[in-house]
Amino acid sequence: MKKFVVFSLIMLFLSCADSETKISGPSATAQIVIESFYEKDEETLKANSTPQAYFNYMNTINMFNATKKKDSEFKVLQDTIMGDVAWVKYTTAYDKTPGVFKLVKQNGKWLATARGSKDKAPF
Repeated sequence: MKKFVVFSLIMLFLSCADSETKISGPSATAQIVIESFYEKDEETLKANSTPQAYFNYMNTINMFNATKKKDSEFKVLQDTIMGDVAWVKYTTAYDKTPGVFKLVKQNGKWLATARGSKDKAPF
């Protein structure tokens, strides 16, 4: 019984410590989209984007060579969720300039969406 309690406590501490380092929610979707874009993984890109955003990505994806990186070094600089709309400012090893994603929640899933000319990020 003691072994079970000790094991449970260790697992609890490890899971709590690990959850602080994992990216979740709209930020996780942004990471998936940026990595699938640069790796030219069209299926994953389509599954995590709205149709308009996917169309935009496909128009520019061939301008880049597929880049496989062990670690994209995706880092969230700032994120904001306002209802069903989220904004994620990030950096990656792919590009030195910080990027910004606009995401929308559809059917309980966060999807990268196209930014309109009048869309302004909150940061």
